Amino acid sequence: MPHATAPTHDALARLSVFERGWLSSNNLLIHPAPGEAGAVLIDSGHVNHAAQTVALVTHALHGTPLVRVVNTHLHSDHCGGNAALAQATGAQVTVPPGEAADMQQWHVPTLSHWQTGQRLGRFEVQATLGAGDVLVAGGREWQVLAAPGHDPHSVMLFDAAHGLLLSADALWEHGFGVVFPELSGEPGFDDVAAVLDAIAALPVRLVVPGHGAPFADVDAALARARQRVAGMKADPARHAQHGLRVLLKYHLMEEGSQALPALLHWATMAPLVAELWQRFAPGGAAGEASADGWVLQALEDLAGKGALRREVRDGMDWVVDA
Repeated sequence: MPHATAPTHDALARLSVFERGWLSSNNLLIHPAPGEAGAVLIDSGHVNHAAQTVALVTHALHGTPLVRVVNTHLHSDHCGGNAALAQATGAQVTVPPGEAADMQQWHVPTLSHWQTGQRLGRFEVQATLGAGDVLVAGGREWQVLAAPGHDPHSVMLFDAAHGLLLSADALWEHGFGVVFPELSGEPGFDDVAAVLDAIAALPVRLVVPGHGAPFADVDAALARARQRVAGMKADPARHAQHGLRVLLKYHLMEEGSQALPALLHWATMAPLVAELWQRFAPGGAAGEASADGWVLQALEDLAGKGALRREVRDGMDWVVDA
């Protein structure tokens, strides 16, 4: 269940952190300082949880207007509540510039949620906020920092006066997000390492990550993340297998459960899954192994970890999120 992090750390004063469970990213509500028009929300969760996001934000606002939603990047778990929040509050949406034009035109084939076969409701973009810009909100100045790697267009927000970093998926307490460019045949691991170095150079006292609880032991998190990216660079195929399992698990969280034939059909239709099969499956598309068999093996791996289960309903094999 989502919950608001109590502001026990002085860096969180006048802020509300909504720590969400998957499918959604965390959200951070910046309450307005005197003279500001209203509150600002950083990231908005998944479309499946949009009504929940609106309820959480509305409760925390206590009648204060929400004037702006800012997305750190445009993956479905970070921007899926945009449309509902805009409709409920009139808030304007601000995104990083990299995909802003495609998002505004809703050019679906280039949007990440279509590539990964995920859900996202259409929303309007009113402004962009990119690396080198400064967001003034809550009486604070938030430096906008480039954070490529997990997503080439992602940004982080850093409040130097309080040592507070909103790291999105560039750094979690125990890792970071899947390096999606590498799954598509583009470089990404070195970008992850460079962003970790950039974080290490900042006077960070507290991190609010895109997933998981806020944390203060930044050095330990960076050490774990560096070890992780080194392992990925040493074995890109293993990272690809991890990426496939993440895509499958995420899809099942969206669906709750799905008949196996429908799930296999989804996997063949999701462009990124098909690309992973082409690049990383044994034998690839030209080999003798089937894409269905490759996906089934990943499902069995997830079942073995307790992340899903398979059951028979009316004589048909179903896969169920666990």
